[in-house]
Amino acid sequence: MKMETAKRIAAEEFKSGISRVWVDTNSVGEVLECATKEDIRQLIRRNIIQIKQKKGNSNWRLKKRIGQLSKERRRGPGSIKGTKYARFPRKARWIKTIRPLREELKTLKTSGKIDPKAYRKYYRVIKGGSIRSRAQLRTQLKSAGVLGEGK
Repeated sequence: MKMETAKRIAAEEFKSGISRVWVDTNSVGEVLECATKEDIRQLIRRNIIQIKQKKGNSNWRLKKRIGQLSKERRRGPGSIKGTKYARFPRKARWIKTIRPLREELKTLKTSGKIDPKAYRKYYRVIKGGSIRSRAQLRTQLKSAGVLGEGK
């Protein structure tokens, strides 16, 4: 039997491609003497014909790149895709600002540090966008005399 035929039959047995079939170079004569599929199966059992392991794609480069990105690297001007507001939309920025401010205002009201009238007033001020952080809100309340040191 020709070597190509033997390899094809072995590939069918292994349910793989012909390129993955390996034949022991010391036993080529035995492979050429084969006449049937059963002969090929016997050679497979004797490990004269074997199958090569599949080549896998390494994830090493990907893992390294992700590691670098987590350290804020590889984020230079050439890597930036999308406009400023596509990357961090205005609405998302607004939500990130407004929710903590409203939460702070609510805690101050529930703890009794500010009255409902001041709460309503500063709720509207926050909505206007003139206050940017919790610290700024507390400073505004203190300077207005609404939030005292002792309260």
